[in-house]
Amino acid sequence: MDKQALRERIWDALEEEGVARFPFPPHGRIPNFAGAIDAADRLADLDPWGTADVVKANPDSPQLPVRRLALRAGKTLYVAVPRLREAQCFRHLDPAAIEDVDHATTVGGISAVGAAVGPDRMPRVDLIVAGSVAVTEGGARVGKGEGYSDLEFAILREAGLVDDDTTTVTTVHDLQVVDETIPTTPTDVPIDWILTPTRTIETGAGDKPAGIEWDRLDEARVAEIPILQRLRPD
Repeated sequence: MDKQALRERIWDALEEEGVARFPFPPHGRIPNFAGAIDAADRLADLDPWGTADVVKANPDSPQLPVRRLALRAGKTLYVAVPRLREAQCFRHLDPAAIEDVDHATTVGGISAVGAAVGPDRMPRVDLIVAGSVAVTEGGARVGKGEGYSDLEFAILREAGLVDDDTTTVTTVHDLQVVDETIPTTPTDVPIDWILTPTRTIETGAGDKPAGIEWDRLDEARVAEIPILQRLRPD
């Protein structure tokens, strides 16, 4: 199955059905969608969300309501630096220290308000929120094709901050839930729960990646990402 063809189909469908939301166009990104707040509210009803103290979330627009819910619920929030381009590759958002949640959870606000930290200064992560272009009811996920979400999980696993029991979730539009088989690799992080504006889906997904698969990373990728240079075995 051609993952890029699937991405294009989903982006086209969101646009043609009128459910894509700013930023436009939906193509080439984790697409924002009508009902993102409703999907986030469904996530807030889950037991794994209620028991989570530390949440790691993606910085994309459709998950903005999730990030705001996390801080307003008093959860510690971590967001990766785009493309992991800094040595301190995560931003720490402390709900007790943030006065303007709406600002702090935007892309610009995360950069301005969040404290730069590396995995060595992070606690164990209870729940991970991922952005998706498409996802199956079995938990196979397709992102926008750059692989950073899976790499962030692998880095956290190398640091002992996540494992097979760490809950992974995504919020998407119903049109993004597909019934075809999506091929996966050992580096792909499966999704445990899918939240749409109308559905809550427990996927029953299996084990998660064990860590960084160094033989799958080319030298160019390692050279671009300081944390990989630090973690790479001698």
